[in-house]
Amino acid sequence: MGLDKALGIHDNALLLRSQRATLLASNLANADTPNYKAQDIDFRSALKTASKTDVSMTQTHQRHFVGALSAEGTLQFRQPHQPSLDGNTVETQVEQALFAENAVQYQASLQFVGNKFKSLSAAIKGE
Repeated sequence: MGLDKALGIHDNALLLRSQRATLLASNLANADTPNYKAQDIDFRSALKTASKTDVSMTQTHQRHFVGALSAEGTLQFRQPHQPSLDGNTVETQVEQALFAENAVQYQASLQFVGNKFKSLSAAIKGE
């Protein structure tokens, strides 16, 4: 049994949650930038794609990470509830709530992976 099978989808989930956190933080950082369009990842779709994809990708450029997981195909622009006059679609309260929710879900996946490693270590030691 390989380590990737032992962890299930949680290793991919951690990578995607990390990418989503970066994206949501970027939205918050640009809350006052005229014409900035808030973006988000369709997490379910990205995780489904990541679960089906063989992550042993080939490196097409020397500066690319080998086997890096990307959510580019599931990147979407957010539709604001109240559009701003300057064209900015960031709604700070919405972004903060999504950022907090994503952080909790990231922590849950991290805890699951940690527990899985403890179980595997116990099994190896024969405990």
